[in-house]
Amino acid sequence: MDIFVQQIINGLVLGSMYALVALGYTMVYGIISLINFAHGEVLMVGAMVSWTVVMALQGTGWPGWLLLIISLVVAIVVCSVLNYAIEKIAYRPLRKAPRLAPLITAMGMSLLLQTLAMIIWKPNPKPYPPLLPTEVFHLWENGPVITVVQIVILVSTVVLLSALLWLVNRTKLGRAMRATAENPSVASLMGVKPDFVISATFVIGATLAAVAGVMWALNYGTLQHTMGFVPGLKAFTAAVFGGIGNLTGAMVGGVLLGLIEALGAGYLGDLTGGVFGSQYVEIFAFLVLILVLTLRPSGLMGERVADRA
Repeated sequence: MDIFVQQIINGLVLGSMYALVALGYTMVYGIISLINFAHGEVLMVGAMVSWTVVMALQGTGWPGWLLLIISLVVAIVVCSVLNYAIEKIAYRPLRKAPRLAPLITAMGMSLLLQTLAMIIWKPNPKPYPPLLPTEVFHLWENGPVITVVQIVILVSTVVLLSALLWLVNRTKLGRAMRATAENPSVASLMGVKPDFVISATFVIGATLAAVAGVMWALNYGTLQHTMGFVPGLKAFTAAVFGGIGNLTGAMVGGVLLGLIEALGAGYLGDLTGGVFGSQYVEIFAFLVLILVLTLRPSGLMGERVADRA
């Protein structure tokens, strides 16, 4: 029982980070039908920027939580500007091009950002300093444990997801986003500015990716220029799993994927005597992707995004 609950905690933490990144994929796809494969690299840039700020301010004597907040704000600003520039320079000119063109551009942008990050921050892995208390809390005596970092990740994710749902469903910008997703031409006749809405969507997605990147570095304690590829690919899997184009589906897909990975890695290792375990955790994400695309291509939540000319 203790092991099961511990794996559930680990899965929720991992799934929370997947959900934040998956929302960026699903928002962009829902509006312009583009898979932004550079989104994982935005996560990486957020983590790298945060590390740079922390290293620069570490000698000030300021408390770790303050360094974390400052570095997070800077990471969000940098990632938002970066994603805005990516949309305007790389994707906007190709908006009416065949779908293969922006897809190839997205993959090229991913490789470009990885290479630039390698040049700027060098290829060697970097330790991310422990900015929060390292003590652990037992849920009951000698039972499963949860760390301060994991609590912060879970609480932050719930707050951000709630804020995003409120923004999309209750605000003027959210209504404009939904209208643009439905039909950008008709939305523009109603006074909506599709270019502004699309740019705002990229900025919101970058904000979530930056937070996820800092959380990832804080949770695992290390970062490098390739760190965004696998989380980005798994977040895309989560978005497809939940139903791409559906915000609730992206959240559910991310959390479920994290739980599947944690439970699979934990119990498969025990059942196979250690032959399979955490080092094979990627297997589960891509098995889920294959099964979903085979059995239910529209995802769990089943939202279909209409084709637009």
